Amino acid sequence: KFEVDLYRNESSCQTPLDRQYHEEILKLEKSRGRKNCRIFTYTDHDRFTNLEEHCQKVTDSDHEVPSYLSERMANVRRRRQDRRPIEASSLKSKIITWEPSEEFIKNNHVINTPVQTMYIMGDLGPYGKLGHREYEHVLCTIKVDGNGVITVKPDFTCTKGAYRIEVNGEKQEVWKYTIENASVQVQPEEEEREQRVFRDLYGRHKEYLSGLLGSEFEMTPPGTLRLLVNGEIVSAQGYEYDNLYVHFFLELPNHWSSPACEQLSGVTQTCATKTVGRDNVAYFCYPFTLEMFFTQRDKSKDSLPQWPVLYFEVLSLDFWQRYRIEGYGSLLLPVSPGLHLLTIPTWRPVEMGTVAELRRFFIGGSPELEDITYVRVPSTFKGERLSRFGFRTETTGSVVFRLYCLQQSSTFLETSALRQRMQTVLDQRGGFNQQSSVYNVLEAFQRARRRMHEARESLSQDLISISASMV
Repeated sequence: KFEVDLYRNESSCQTPLDRQYHEEILKLEKSRGRKNCRIFTYTDHDRFTNLEEHCQKVTDSDHEVPSYLSERMANVRRRRQDRRPIEASSLKSKIITWEPSEEFIKNNHVINTPVQTMYIMGDLGPYGKLGHREYEHVLCTIKVDGNGVITVKPDFTCTKGAYRIEVNGEKQEVWKYTIENASVQVQPEEEEREQRVFRDLYGRHKEYLSGLLGSEFEMTPPGTLRLLVNGEIVSAQGYEYDNLYVHFFLELPNHWSSPACEQLSGVTQTCATKTVGRDNVAYFCYPFTLEMFFTQRDKSKDSLPQWPVLYFEVLSLDFWQRYRIEGYGSLLLPVSPGLHLLTIPTWRPVEMGTVAELRRFFIGGSPELEDITYVRVPSTFKGERLSRFGFRTETTGSVVFRLYCLQQSSTFLETSALRQRMQTVLDQRGGFNQQSSVYNVLEAFQRARRRMHEARESLSQDLISISASMV
C-alpha cells in the first residue's frame, strides 16, 4: 500500500524504475488491484533501500545524534556503477583533480565494493489492515558483492531457535519465524569443479607471494647467531626535574659485530612529565631497532659468551637550557627470545655539602661519569677487583623498556631429540664441544633407564616382592 500510494502519482516518479512501478500500478488498478501479502521484498534500487541504509543507527539509543562522519558516509551507496573506460591519454593528462566533485569523491576516495541488496519484509499488521507502513519489519537482508559473496543477515536458523519480533499495537503480539536454506543441493561434479577452481586460485596466490618474497630464505652462517631487538623506551618516572630525555648506546663484547649501517645509539625526544598517582611520569614511546651477530671463532673455548649491554642516562632540560644528570642505568639484553617488559632503576653521583646542591639548582650541571660503562664493570678494566670505595651515589627514578627479541641460528636446525632439550640460545652457545658431550651423556642415561624399566617389567611379581623384602 505504501508503494501504491507513492507511485500512483506520476509527479513523484524520479527514476526509470519509479516510472515502471507507476505503469504497473495503473494496470493493477484497471484489473481490480492485488491483495497485500504478509511477506514481500524491496529490491536493490527501491526507495526503501535508500532510506534504510541512510537511517541505520550505530547504537541502540533512542536519542542518538548522527556524527559528521556517519552523515558523510551515509551518502556513499555501494552500488554497481557503469563506468566508462578511461583512455591512456586522458589519464596521463589528469593525474591530479584539483576540484573534485561530490560524485568523484564517492567513486574514487572510498573503498567502493559494488553490492546489491534485497530486504525480505514482513507485514505484521492485524488481519484486515495489511499494507500500512508502520507494521513493516525487516525479516532478512541479503547482499551480494562484486566478488560473488552472498551475505544473509540474520543467519539461517538451522538448529537455533526461531527469531522473535514483538509488535506494539492494539494488543502486543509476538511473531516467530525461521530462515532456512532452500537452495538445490550442489551436485558432486559442480562441487568438485568449485574445489578445483579454489585450488588453482590459492596456487596462483601462493606463487604470487613467493615471487614477492623470493624462494631463498636468508640463513646465518654455521656457528653464527643473529640477534634482532625491536625495542621501545616506554616511560621514565620518579625524577626530580621535568622535561626529561634519554641518551642510550649499545656496547658489543668480543666476538659480536653489527652491520656497518646499523646505528647503535640514540637520543629520545624531550618529554614533559604527567602526574599519575603520586609519581611524575614521562611517556616517551620511543622505538629503536638493534641488530647484531655473534660468531664463535674459538670452538675449543668452553666459557660462556658475553651478552651485549645497553647503557643509558636520563637527563633533564629546563627553560633556561640548563641540563642536569638525573640518573644512569644499564640493561643486559634478554637471553631468551620473545617479549620482555623491564623496569630498570637508575642512580646518579652526588657531592656532599650544600654548595653542590645550590650549584645544581641555580646553574644546572652535576657530577657526571667520564665513562658511562662505569655503571657496570667497564670492558676496558683488566684487573681482578674494581673498587668503588668513597664513590657516593643517590638512587633516583626508573625507566621502563619493552623489548621484542628475535634470535636466528643454524643451531636450531639440530635433531629433534636435541631440540627438545634446548631452552635458550645462551645454553646452546655455551660451547659446541661441551654441548655435544652433555647431550651424549643424557642420551646414554635415557637408554640405560629404558633398559632398566624393561628388565624390571619382565620380572615376575614374586621376584619383585622378594627383592623388596631383602632391601
